[in-house]
Amino acid sequence: MQSSPRANNRFWLILLVCSLLIATLPQPVNAAPAKNVILLMTDGTSATHITLTRWYKGAPLALDSILVGGLRTYSAESIITDSAPAATAFATGHKSNSKFIGVLPEKTTVPGVSAPAAGDEIKPIATVLEGARLMGKSVGLVATSQVQHASPAGFSAHTPFRDRYELIAKQQVYGNIDVVFGGGRQYLLPKQQCGTRADSLNLVEVLKQQGYPVLETRDELLKFNGKKAWGLFAPEAMMYDLDRQTLAPQEPSLAEMTAKAIETLSKNEKGFFLFVEASKVDWAAHANDPTGVISDLLAYDKAVEVALEFAKNDRNTLVIAFADHGTGGMSIGRKEFYKIYDKLPYEMVLNPLKQAAFTGEGMDRIIGADRSEFNIRIQMLQNFAVADLTAEEIAAIQKAPRKRAFATVVGPILSKRAAIGWIYTGHTGEDLFLYAFGPNKPTGLIENTDIAKITAQSLGFTLSDTSRQLFVDLAPALAGIGATFRLDLDDPNHPVLVLEKGLRRARLPIDTNQLIIGTQAQSLPGLTIQAAKTGRIFAPQKAFDLLKAAGW
Repeated sequence: MQSSPRANNRFWLILLVCSLLIATLPQPVNAAPAKNVILLMTDGTSATHITLTRWYKGAPLALDSILVGGLRTYSAESIITDSAPAATAFATGHKSNSKFIGVLPEKTTVPGVSAPAAGDEIKPIATVLEGARLMGKSVGLVATSQVQHASPAGFSAHTPFRDRYELIAKQQVYGNIDVVFGGGRQYLLPKQQCGTRADSLNLVEVLKQQGYPVLETRDELLKFNGKKAWGLFAPEAMMYDLDRQTLAPQEPSLAEMTAKAIETLSKNEKGFFLFVEASKVDWAAHANDPTGVISDLLAYDKAVEVALEFAKNDRNTLVIAFADHGTGGMSIGRKEFYKIYDKLPYEMVLNPLKQAAFTGEGMDRIIGADRSEFNIRIQMLQNFAVADLTAEEIAAIQKAPRKRAFATVVGPILSKRAAIGWIYTGHTGEDLFLYAFGPNKPTGLIENTDIAKITAQSLGFTLSDTSRQLFVDLAPALAGIGATFRLDLDDPNHPVLVLEKGLRRARLPIDTNQLIIGTQAQSLPGLTIQAAKTGRIFAPQKAFDLLKAAGW
């Protein structure tokens, strides 16, 4: 049966009206690439950590409104990842090995993980921070640990040794990063100036010579109104947020650092990239300390709220929030409560936690050097809500090491009374929650490497092209212009590549972005890196372009 002409006309009229209506509706926010990307990571955080924190808060978390899927976390060699290869995955789009920062793996043993090309093992590879910087965007790092720690280092350094903080600090200082806020001041200073550096290099002075204000207090941060700055608010890691308010009020909160970083970076009309980490949730979980977990997860959620507020107003910012792995295997419930787990009162879990005024690490400062039984009982009652210490627990506190490790003793004491269980003190390998808002936001279950790929795609560059621009193999590149090189180790703390062609000389100091032709120093868009173990040296393509322009 054929349609009448009038029916056909009515069909096309309806189709035209619907099309016009659809065209006038607000377009989906992910219809265009993002101008800005903000990645917020909470270290060592599983679903139980978040669940307990929500119960503690007694209200929804900012994260809850942007839950979009899940995240797989394994590395190139293990189902359970270390923070370094996790950060490398998030930053570069490549899975790597334990302790490796910003470099390809040496070995791959997990099914489905591609091995690097022969000869490219441990080769430095570009990060999304470096890709954004090459596009002319402003870039920043924020962390509550020392900024040289694994996660921020994964976006800003290249070494298979995550614990070489002095080397990482040097690469970061010469990395042309617009904003760096966190702890770790001692790794920039020589030993003669209360630092840890044996090479006598004062990187704080180098920063000042580069035009960076170096902020040291919360007041200085809040008053800052420039376009680039380093904020080093503690010699090593910053304090837990719960402890900070009483024991270190001169330190800013994670939300304050995030807000100032966004304010500073967003002055660039080309946009920005920012990585933010709540570093010490992981440390608390390693110590089996529930107050530390809750303290810094609440601080992290406030930072997420700051980022979301900016993104909702800006409408051109992608926000992705995630964790790198679980830690500790936390459970709400433990074996002592097996017979009543389905009748476990809310108050039995929450009251001990809410009465604790400090984290386990903070209790080290509160109890101090006086390890008498009297002082321990008083302080644990008044500040940690524990009134029934056993003789064994008293003895354990008296023998407990100071500082960060102190939490490994008092954290479990509180956990036991709050019906909080732990499997052990290491990382765990489960899939984690994924949160996102804005253009090109991911959904569903994704790989940790997809974070880097989505970030690069959203900002409009490719990581492979960025790597080709930043990490050119020095030997064949110099041979191509008839030049040679030698490594000058007269000062073993500061190795320098000497480039030679006839009577011409130039220098590339390792782990810096400097090219020195004659007496003229020029800044490169990336670092000169000597790959550990292989000895291969990589430098930005710009170095060779400048040499050719100088007549090489």
